Amino acid sequence: MLKFSGSSVVAALLIAVVFGAFFFCEYLIYFPTILKCAWPKLSRARGGEGTDGRPADAAVRAMVLSDTHLLGAVGGHWFDKLRREWQMERAFQTALWLLKPEIVFILGDIFDEGKWSSQKHWEDDVRRFHRMFRHSSDTELVVLVGNHDIGFHYEMDWFKLQRFEKVFNASSTRIVTKKGVNFLLVNSVALHGDGCPICQSVEKDLIKLSRDLNCSLQKSQSDGEETENCEGSQSYPPTAPIMLQHYPLYRVSDASCTGQDAAPPEERHLLFREKYDVLSKEASQRLLQWFKPRLILSGHTHSGCEVLHDNKYPEISVPSFSWRNRNNPSFILASVSPGGHSLSKCFLPEESTVIGVYCSAGAGLLLLLLAHCLWMKGLLQLSLCLLGKHKSL
Repeated sequence: MLKFSGSSVVAALLIAVVFGAFFFCEYLIYFPTILKCAWPKLSRARGGEGTDGRPADAAVRAMVLSDTHLLGAVGGHWFDKLRREWQMERAFQTALWLLKPEIVFILGDIFDEGKWSSQKHWEDDVRRFHRMFRHSSDTELVVLVGNHDIGFHYEMDWFKLQRFEKVFNASSTRIVTKKGVNFLLVNSVALHGDGCPICQSVEKDLIKLSRDLNCSLQKSQSDGEETENCEGSQSYPPTAPIMLQHYPLYRVSDASCTGQDAAPPEERHLLFREKYDVLSKEASQRLLQWFKPRLILSGHTHSGCEVLHDNKYPEISVPSFSWRNRNNPSFILASVSPGGHSLSKCFLPEESTVIGVYCSAGAGLLLLLLAHCLWMKGLLQLSLCLLGKHKSL
């Protein structure tokens, strides 16, 4: 029959506590948290049946996240990289496995130092990104450009923009169509309106996309007949687009933003700077006039917010996906049909919760060690006492 000493029992308990805390915090915690999330259902009142008669269950399941900020070689500490990138990888992979989105959008600032990284460091950042955000062929990954990827307006150039577009194999300004839904991707970093070469190119692309969409709408309303000034235009499903971009449209501040992922109260009344924190008024109005989007999704601020522009264009700011930028990261689940959409928010585990579990486990370890030491001390004193009595005899 096996016999276990007190020391071996304590050692086994210590190993169990350490392994249990590590396994829970680094792997298991993501499952119950993301299991609370579900794809929102489309109702007929919100457009559950599209203009083409498709039922609500034909909706696109789109997952939207933002501002991953993979740390670079210059400002990124190795432990910070390891911790935050593991969190994002586990969260993303768990979400893919449990929720099975058809398409995933990342709204820019993929990298933290893309604006100045060397080719060697850029390739290392890209390799880590592809490892973290790996996905099956059943899920399409669409990445938008942000200011940290190619630089703010005064830092960006053709080399950095083309380097980004080559990695993600697509133009940074385009329309992605899925199940009759138009997703408009906007390179908002280039909407300064000052006539810079990249700005001119992006605005030219946007004007063409606006013309193509408007012509598709006109064509559907005229029973397929080609209308004036639409010759040679590309056809898209005749529905208003969902616009995705890195910068939010112009708003004064986050003062009206509420919710657990809104900016902290002390920051909500800070005024936003045009062309830095948000797009300019002029650029925002141009986009709304050109496309009349039924929904705008943006990132950049790292906090959540809901805004209604001109009393008819809703915009959702998507918070950062990384613990480095907030304690409670989240992402958006969107069910979208040609005639409607419905959104829900999925929160990830809070970093403070994980730290709390580790601290509790550490305290438990100390208590076990202390109890073991006191027990060993008691045995030692008892042995010495018995030995003294034996000698006196």
